[in-house]
Amino acid sequence: MIPGGGQPNMQQLLQQAQKMQQDLAQAQEELARTEVEGQAGGGLVKATVTGSGELRALTIDPKAVDPEDTETLADLVVAAVQAANENAQALQQQKLGPLAQGLGGGGIPGLPF
Repeated sequence: MIPGGGQPNMQQLLQQAQKMQQDLAQAQEELARTEVEGQAGGGLVKATVTGSGELRALTIDPKAVDPEDTETLADLVVAAVQAANENAQALQQQKLGPLAQGLGGGGIPGLPF
């Protein structure tokens, strides 16, 4: 047998995995602090969410408020929140995608991929 058998250094692999896990946690914290916006109705309704998808603010232009047509306003609110969440998901891909690829995309037990 060849000394070491050509086996990877387990200590080094564990250190790399730990660093990637720390990088992932840092990226997740950054996402939770970063705010992104989505809008609908040409900006009549704006929703602000964190990069992790938590709704933080909702702004409704008074022009969007018609007491006779609350359904349209509700649709605009839903559309703005969905747009904000889509922007948050894009930000998640941007921040977490490279980290997930570095971790092998899901083969490491104990990690959230």
